[in-house]
Amino acid sequence: MHFGLGTRGAVGCRPSLLGREGGGALPRGRFGALTLACVILLMPWSVAQQTDNPLAQMPEAQKARQSPADQDQSSPTFRVNVKLVNVFATVVDQNGAPVGGLIKQDFTVYEDDKPQKIAVFNRESGLPLSIVLEVDTSLSTHKDLQLELQSARRFTHTILRPVDALALFQFSEIVDELTPFTSDLRRIDNAIDHVHPGAATAMYDALYLGARALGRRQGRKVMVVITDGGDTVSTTDYSQALRSAQEAEAIVYSIIVVPIEADAGRDTGGEHALIQISRDTGGKYFYAEGINQLDEAFRKISDELRTQYLLAYYPSERVTDSDFRRIKVLVNTPAGKDWTVRARTGYYTSKAE
Repeated sequence: MHFGLGTRGAVGCRPSLLGREGGGALPRGRFGALTLACVILLMPWSVAQQTDNPLAQMPEAQKARQSPADQDQSSPTFRVNVKLVNVFATVVDQNGAPVGGLIKQDFTVYEDDKPQKIAVFNRESGLPLSIVLEVDTSLSTHKDLQLELQSARRFTHTILRPVDALALFQFSEIVDELTPFTSDLRRIDNAIDHVHPGAATAMYDALYLGARALGRRQGRKVMVVITDGGDTVSTTDYSQALRSAQEAEAIVYSIIVVPIEADAGRDTGGEHALIQISRDTGGKYFYAEGINQLDEAFRKISDELRTQYLLAYYPSERVTDSDFRRIKVLVNTPAGKDWTVRARTGYYTSKAE
């Protein structure tokens, strides 16, 4: 599929030969955090105190003769939605190697500086992965494109299991979905073979649409972006791309391809934007100047995705009116160790228009 973004980020698409195999447009919705619906019924003593309630003034014998349906209609019911917030955390040592084997008591989670009770804890090496792999095919990446594709192919063969799924996107002046989510390596290989060069760069559009694709997926959601960091034609901007990733609960890994010869022509602003998006979503960024560094970046991403932790909590009392809630995760680091924990920095309680 070819995907374009109109004014204010509206999604539009037109079919292409490359995208016909997958069919369909990107999902427009998003999968938010799990919701627990709690039904709270008024207790008999509180009902009896309501003088305007017919049951409160009714003799006991008459109440007993009422049908259950009548009694249900007379008792007010309140529904309260309690949102379970999922936080995927990665802990690494001073060498950047993932730290495994931690337990719930090793972590502390804060929302808006208030400590939260961890309701669900899991080591997430076995939870299904949904990965959007996005490859920049603009003019500035032509020289290294085949090396990037070779490295990406090795990554997909290493990381994917039957329970996982990957969607491949390419982006230049437009964003193409070359294959929808699949665990079929032959289908993915065929899509990689059909990557073709473009001209300009719609990096923020690619981030936005990749997050939209992840929106309805369940489990861990990851976006891996290979690009030189430039953006020339996007109709969405940095803030829209970041919010889309945060609302999708996507972890963004950025592999920034840097020219070997010199820094001339580099879009350092775009690079810094990718770095910040990666940090804010709990991911990581890498610089790569050749095939060895590309392979190393993919290897580290693969290692991290096999050693993550799920920390889920029901938010306690709200302390701010903002629709963005800030999250901070701390890990108890043993003496003599230098550990770092990465997790998303917050979530939105409402959808962007």
